[in-house]
Amino acid sequence: MQHLPSLASPGSYRAGPLAAAFLASLVLTLAGCGGGGSEATPGTSPAAAASAASAAALAASLQMQPTYHLSPVLPGAPSEVDRDGSSSSAHQQPRSVSIPASRQGMSTRALTFQEVADGTGRATVLSTNASPQATAAASVTYTPAQIRAAYGLPPVPSNLTGLTALQAAQLGAGQTIYIVDAFHDPYAFGELSAFSSQFGLPACTRKTLSPTATLPLPAPSTTATTCEFYQVASGTGGTIAASFPRYDAQWATEIALDVQWAHAIAPLARIVLVEGSDASLNALGSAIQLANRMGPGVVSMSFGAPEGSYVSNYESLFKASGMTYFAATGDSGTAVNWPAASPSVVAVGGTSLRYSGTGARTETAWSLAGGGISAYVALPSYQNATLLRNTAITRRAVADVSMNADPTTGQYVAVIPNQTTCTFCQVSWVTTGGTSMSAPQWAGLAAVANAQRAQAGKGPMGAPHAALYQALSNATTYATAFLDVTAGSNGLCVICAARAGYEAPTGLGTPNGLNMVNLLASATAPVAPVAPTVVASTVNGNYGMALSFTPSVSATNPVTLSLSGAPAGMVLSGSSVTWPRPVTGSFKVTVTAKDSKNGLTGSGVYTVVIAPPPPPIVSSGSLTTTVGKALSVPVSAGDRYPVKLSLVGAPAGMTLTAPTVNGALLTWPSPVAGTFRFTLRADTTQTGLSSTGSYVVVVNPAGAPQVASGQIALNPGTAWSTSVSVVAANAYTLSLSGAPAGMTISGTGVLSWPSPVAGTYAVTVSARDTKTGLVGSGVINLMVGSSTGPAVFSTVFTGVAGKALSGTISLTDAGASLSGLSLASNQAGIKFSTSLGMATTTVSWPAPVTGNWWIQVSVTDSAGRSSMATIPVIINAK
Repeated sequence: MQHLPSLASPGSYRAGPLAAAFLASLVLTLAGCGGGGSEATPGTSPAAAASAASAAALAASLQMQPTYHLSPVLPGAPSEVDRDGSSSSAHQQPRSVSIPASRQGMSTRALTFQEVADGTGRATVLSTNASPQATAAASVTYTPAQIRAAYGLPPVPSNLTGLTALQAAQLGAGQTIYIVDAFHDPYAFGELSAFSSQFGLPACTRKTLSPTATLPLPAPSTTATTCEFYQVASGTGGTIAASFPRYDAQWATEIALDVQWAHAIAPLARIVLVEGSDASLNALGSAIQLANRMGPGVVSMSFGAPEGSYVSNYESLFKASGMTYFAATGDSGTAVNWPAASPSVVAVGGTSLRYSGTGARTETAWSLAGGGISAYVALPSYQNATLLRNTAITRRAVADVSMNADPTTGQYVAVIPNQTTCTFCQVSWVTTGGTSMSAPQWAGLAAVANAQRAQAGKGPMGAPHAALYQALSNATTYATAFLDVTAGSNGLCVICAARAGYEAPTGLGTPNGLNMVNLLASATAPVAPVAPTVVASTVNGNYGMALSFTPSVSATNPVTLSLSGAPAGMVLSGSSVTWPRPVTGSFKVTVTAKDSKNGLTGSGVYTVVIAPPPPPIVSSGSLTTTVGKALSVPVSAGDRYPVKLSLVGAPAGMTLTAPTVNGALLTWPSPVAGTFRFTLRADTTQTGLSSTGSYVVVVNPAGAPQVASGQIALNPGTAWSTSVSVVAANAYTLSLSGAPAGMTISGTGVLSWPSPVAGTYAVTVSARDTKTGLVGSGVINLMVGSSTGPAVFSTVFTGVAGKALSGTISLTDAGASLSGLSLASNQAGIKFSTSLGMATTTVSWPAPVTGNWWIQVSVTDSAGRSSMATIPVIINAK
C-alpha cells in the first residue's frame, strides 16, 4: 500500500462539524463505520489536488477512528429464553430501556462499555464535535433471533446434527467471512463464545495461523456443526505478522460487534478476523490484501474515510477473484466515505428498525446514516439514470443497500472490558448501532448466498452490484427481495430523503432474508478482472558486462512495470530491465505489472545471478633459441580490463618492455645456454584478480640441433603419437627425459604414448649431432585430462634468409571442440592457412628476412576455456 498522494476537498460540500473541524486543521482522521466526510452537489468536479508536500503531510496524519455507536444506556443481561437454541425471543417484543433526559442529547459515537456504565463526561465532550444522536426516549435492543425473524431468515435449528445440504447452506456452511479491523481485541473469541451461548447459536472452534502458513486457506467444511474462528495479525504488504498489535478499547468494541453479528446471520460460516497493525490507511489496506490472499469469501469493513482524490489509487484492493466487499457508509449523515465509495464495494447504509415479534417489520432512514453523491468516483454502469429514475445522479452514489443501524433500535453485543481496567472482567452487554452493524450483517447474507451457489455448482458471486440494481427493473423482483424504505432522511441533499426506489441513506432498501439470498444465489457472477501474470525466471550475467532482459508478462490490457529489491544501477527502460555495470552476487528482483484499466497487479521474482569476473587469461609457451641470439617475443593477457604484467623467476637479463594495455614484449638480449622456467603474472587493475602463465625457454648452443617446443592436450587412455620437428645440419639421435612411463620416441622423431595417464608432464626431447656432438633440446608440455582447455603445438620455425620456410601449428583439446582461433605475427610476410575444424594451421613464408620474429596464437573452445601461445620464428643470415 502506498501513502495517499493527495486529499483534495470537493468544490462544494456539506459536512458535519466533526468532519469540517478535521479538514480545517488538515489533520484528517479516518472514521471507523464511515464517520466524517463530504458530499458534493451533483456534477461537481473535484477541486485541484493538494501539492505533493501537503499530500505527504496529510498521508502521514491519516488515522482511522472507530465510529460505531452505543446506546447511552445499558440494556442489562439478555433473557435466557434463547440459550437452549429454541429462538424463542423471535416472537417476543424487543427489550426497551428508558433513556434519562440527561443522556438523550449525548453523542453516542465510539462510546465504550465503561463510559456508558459510569456515565463519564467524555461522551458529553464528544457532542461538541459531532452531530448529536437524534433525541429518543427509549433504547430498544434486538436479539439475533429477532433480527433473523424481522428480516425473513429462518431460525437456527436447535439440533445441528443431520442438517440437509440446503439447511447447512442457509447457515453459511463452507463459506468464509473476513472481518477487517484495526488494533487487537484479545477477548474477541471469548466474547463470541458468550454471544453464541447466550443466544443458542452454533459454537465456534478457535484456530491459529502461523506467519509462515500456506495461503490460500483450505475451504471450510460444508458439513461441520461448528464454525471456525481465526484471529490473525496483518503485517505489511498483506503478510501475516508474528505478533498482535496493541489493545484499543474502542476498536475492541468495533471488533466484537462485527464478529458477533456476521456470525448471527451466517452462524456456520468461518470467521477470519484480520487485525491491522494500527488505524492507518496503509495498515488496513495491508489487512485487506491479506484477506485477499486467504481465498474466496466476503470481506466486511466497518470503517471509512472522507473521500478524496486518493481513492483511485486503492481500487485494486477490491479486485480479488471470488471476493465480495461490504463497507459501512458512515454515521455522520450526508457524506461520502471510502471504501464505501469504491464502485467495487457494496456500500451499506442504515435504518431505524421497528419489529414487535409478530407481523412485518417497518424501517425508516436513520438520520445519521452516511450517503450522498461522490465528487471523485465516476458513475458506475450499474447506477444508470434510467434504472434509478433520477437524472441528478451523475457520479457514484452511496449507499447501495442498508440494514438496521440506529443505536436506539440497536442489537446486543457481548463485551469483555480490558483486564487492566475492569474489576471482575465478566461479560457485559451493550446495545450497538451504526452502519458498522449493518455491514457485517450484509456480509453474512452474502456468505449464505455463496453457500447456496456452491450447492448449485456455481462459483462465488464476486461483485453483486449488477444483480442488486437490476432488481429495480422488475417491480415484482424488487418487492420480493427488498423492503423499499420510503421515510426518513440523512440530510438535505437532492437524494438524501427516502422515497420509492433508490436514495442515499438506505440505497435500494433492506433485505428480505431468504428472498434476497435467492436473488444473489441465482445471479450470474460477473467476469472477474484478471490480474497480470509475471513469469518468474533466473537471469545470468557477468560482472561488469552490461545486462538487459525483458520480463515475461501476460495481461489482457496494457501494463506499467515497476521494480522492487533491485540493486543499485538496475533500471527499467521501457519494457526491459537494464543494468549497465553489474556486480557479483545473486539478487532477488520483484517485477510488478499493473493493469492500466482494472488496476490489478501481478508480480514475479527474477533471480539475477552475476558471475564473478574471471581472472585474466595469460599466455604461456615453450620457446627455443640459440646462445647469443636475442630473444624478443610478445606476451599478453586476455581481459576486459587493463592488466599489469610482471615476470617471476626469469633468468638474468630477461625483461618486459614496450608495455601495452594487455601485453608487452618479452626480451632477452643475450640468452645463455640452458633450460629456463619462469612465470608471467598478470594483475587486473579493475578487479584485483591475477593469473599466471608458465614459460619454458630452451637455449641451445650455436650450431646445435633445434628441437620444437610446445604444449599438447590429450585424453586419458587414448593412444597418442606426434612427430617432433628437428632442424639440424647433420644426422642426430633423439632421447627423452622427464617422460612418463610408456612414452617412447623413435629414431625418426615420432613421439608416442599408448595409454596416457591423467596429469601434467614436461617432457624434454634432446637431439645430439652425430658429428659435432652438440645437443639441442625442446620441451613439450603434455596436459592429460578433460578440463585442461585447448593446447598449442608447432614445428620449429628456424630458417635462412631468402629460403622459403614452412611448418604447421597444431591445436588440440581434450573434452571440448575448438570454437575460436586468432593468429598474428610481427612480420607481414608470414602467411597462415587453417584447415577445417581449426586443428591444423599451415605456416608459410616465401622469402624470409633475417631477424627474430614471432607468431601469436589465441584459441578458445566450446567450454569457454582459452589458451595463448607465442611461437618464435628465427631467420639466420646464412
